[in-house]
Order: sequence, then structure tokens, then C-alpha cells
Amino acid sequence: MSSPRHEASTVDPTRVPVIVAIGETSGRGEPMGVEPMELITLAATAALRDSQSSEPWIRRADSIAFCHIASWAYASPAAALARGFGATPADLFDAPIGGQWPARLLDRAAARIASGESTVAVIAGGEAQASMSALVKAGRDPVEDGGWSTDPGGPPTFDLDQLGSAAMQDAGLISPVRIYPLFESRFRFESGMDPEARQAECSEMYAAFSVVSEKNPYSWNGRARTAADIGTPSAKNRIVCEPYPLSMNAMPFVDQAACIVLTSLAEARERGVPERDIVYVWGGAGSEDSVDILDRTGFGRSDAMDNALDRALNAAEIGVEQLDVLDVYSCFPIVPTLATRHLGTPKSLVPSVTGGHSSFGGPLSSHSLHSITASVREIRAGKTCALVHANGGYLTYHHSVLLSGDQHPLGYIGSPEPVVLATDPPPRGPIEDGDLTVETVSVEHSRQQEPNQAFVVGRDISGRRVAAQTAPGDTASAHALSLYRNNPACEIIGTTITVEISEGNIRVRGQ
Repeated sequence: MSSPRHEASTVDPTRVPVIVAIGETSGRGEPMGVEPMELITLAATAALRDSQSSEPWIRRADSIAFCHIASWAYASPAAALARGFGATPADLFDAPIGGQWPARLLDRAAARIASGESTVAVIAGGEAQASMSALVKAGRDPVEDGGWSTDPGGPPTFDLDQLGSAAMQDAGLISPVRIYPLFESRFRFESGMDPEARQAECSEMYAAFSVVSEKNPYSWNGRARTAADIGTPSAKNRIVCEPYPLSMNAMPFVDQAACIVLTSLAEARERGVPERDIVYVWGGAGSEDSVDILDRTGFGRSDAMDNALDRALNAAEIGVEQLDVLDVYSCFPIVPTLATRHLGTPKSLVPSVTGGHSSFGGPLSSHSLHSITASVREIRAGKTCALVHANGGYLTYHHSVLLSGDQHPLGYIGSPEPVVLATDPPPRGPIEDGDLTVETVSVEHSRQQEPNQAFVVGRDISGRRVAAQTAPGDTASAHALSLYRNNPACEIIGTTITVEISEGNIRVRGQ
């Protein structure tokens, strides 16, 4: 689609969703101790300042939706924000945990405006994990010493089921730092790349992200780094789980918040918002894969990601060549890699406008809210069309949204409810003594920078998928499965190893 900016349309302007105000805040350089709702309130206040209109948008909101807050528990953040700004919205929505929700909530708000259910919608979120960590490290109580609210609010709780299925937990696959490398290792193997070449590719991508972050006033780190600095393991950049050093892992210990205000095109114009500040929300699409990663067909790609990206572009009737802004979720390099490979984006289009999770910051479920606000700034500065991709779980939940400086001829073209992909899980079996063909592997390093524990997904002699872990401290088995063995030319993925069971863990026989 190509059209002049703000081309006239026959679509009812009361049903065309647009973003009219954005706000962000970052606690970088500020004293630690601020709680999440205070940060979010600051971001919402910044959104009111951003609006080139005297309209009290948040007070007029009929819909307020929140991304999940992990650093402190609140009964209803959406209701708290409404009270703080004197709003009485009919629709209050507090999303569950998941990095896909910022894009999905934007799509949801746009759909409600397009259907006439809503006139002014607010989306907000934020985290104060840096402040929480600093308080705990200093032995200070967030309530007694930090003044954090308890009515309603309190220390966060955690549901073990959020870690993964019982089979995943039994195999030690209980955190993103262990699981995303499984996808990375299999992708590298299927791509025919050796570890060194793939590491260089990841390092260059994250170095480009850091350059973006340095220019972002709301970034947490805000310092450009070289590819060599990012990709070289060291005492300060230790390998967490192979092949990712700390610099390629998401950084959740940040204080960051963002807020977005949507309304209809008619309302924006009536309230005096300048045309240059109006950003059109075309809409998007979402997809969900199997929650249990052991039920996935494979680990070298993400069918749900491909589906969410393709459906958003197809609904808008545009191709990737018409995107001049792209932000892909980047908790680990495998996510933007899979997206850009699938889309076929040119190398000149850096797939981040924030600077990525490791440089800009990874405020958990609300990171992509910052991606949206950064994309809005890019479009206001003259860019044409932006795609923001958000990811939750373990490449499980995906939502993509399109923003533009031009109105789409069809108005809103989104689909806020995700589709759940049909799965054809491989047969599963228990781990037993004997031969195992390695499908993918993740090796966790100790703080002494040595392979310490391995997590393996493979196939037994009957072709059943099995998952297992070595015992912590079984360095011989961890070395045997490591990418960083004495012979780097020896590929571990796709090879057959012999294992024996020992107290529920596996030991690589012969080690």
C-alpha cells in the first residue's frame, strides 16, 4: 500500500483508532526506591504533557488496561491509575503475565474504538525491579523503609506452574535463560553454522541494538558497545547458558514505565491534536503455540511467530518492503533472528527501535509498550509504517501490530484475539539408560565460568522425545555436551550419546 500521508478515506473517522499521546520514564541515574505505580503514574503524566491538546485524556478514559507488574503486587493497577487521575472507565483490564500483552492490548483497544465500544483508551505498564533488588540487597523493607503501598498491594507471589509443564520442570527447563538457548542451538544446527560464526552474527546484531539504545533517552544502559565486547565472555560478561553471555540476556533489573493514549480520529481532530502527532493503529494479529515446549514439532523455528507476522501483514495488504520501522522482541538473539529470517528483512533495517532488552532494558511484560512508544516517535519524525512484534512465554505467545502515519484505506484491520495453532506433538518417553540422539541442548555455566549443568532434549532409540538434565556440578557431563569443548569442530547437536540415570539425572557415559 502506498498513499499520501493522511489521505482522505470513506471510513467513518469515529471508528478509526489513533494514538494521540505517549509517555515514558526511566529511573536510570535516579535514587533507587520508587515503586512501580509511582513510575507508571509519572509515565501517564508524561503522556498528558506529550499531547498537543489541553484535553484531560486519562480523566476521560472509558478503558484502562495494564500490563502485568511483577516487581510488586497490586489488586488492580488499572483501577489504581483510574483513581489517581479521577477517571471512571467502564472497562478495566489487568493482563496476566506475558510479554505479548502490550501489542495485544493495543490491538484490543484499537478494536474497541473501531467497534464504537470505546472513545478514549489508556494502556500502561512498568516495573521497578532495580529498586526492589536494591532495597533487598541493602536489607531494607520496601514497605517500612521504602514506603511502598500495601493498600492494595504487597510483595509479589509466584505460581510454579508459570515455570512450565511437569515434564519441563523435571528436566530443569524452568527459566528463559535455560530454554531460549535450546531454540538457539537447534536453529544454528539447522542453519549449518558453526558456533563461532553464529556467535559473531548475534554479537553484531546486539551491537547494532546498543547503538539504538544509546540514542534512546529512556534506556537503562544507554551505552553503545562493540560486537567484540558483547560476544566475548569475561568475568563481567560470563556465559549464563551457552551460547549466550550476559550481554545477550534480557536485563529485567530496571525501573521503567510507559503509557499510551488512544482515541478515534474524529475525537483527536475535534480536540485539536495536530495531524503530525496522530499515529494510526492499523491493527495486528496474534498466535499461540503449545505451552509445553516438549510438544513443539521442532526447535529451529516458531510457527506461532510466523503466523502472527504473516497475518498482520496480509490483513494490511502490505509486504515487508513497506516497513521502515521494525521492533522485534529481543529477550535473546534467537527471537529477532527468527523474525527477520522469516520476514526477509534487509540488513539495513535494524529490528529494534528501543535498543533491545539487554541494552534498553527488559521490564518483563511491559517491554513492548516501550517499543510502541518509540515507534510512535519514529512515525511522528517522518517514518511511514512500523511493525512491533511482542513475545511471551518461551516463543509461545506472539502478537504483531502495525502503526502508520497514514490511515489505512480499510480503517482498522486487526484481530486482537489470538489463534491457537494446531499441534502434532512427537511421541514422548521417559529418560532411560542407553543411547540418546541430541535434538538440542543448553549448558549452564558456573560463576567460575565453567560448564556446570546440561539440559538436553533428544530422541531415544524408539524415536520418542525425552528431556533430562545432568546433576549440578557434574562438570564432566556438562563439558561433554558443551559447545566449548576441546574440539570445537565436533558438533554435539544431532549426535548420539550414551547416558545412564543417576538419582533422576543423566550422566554422559564414558565421561
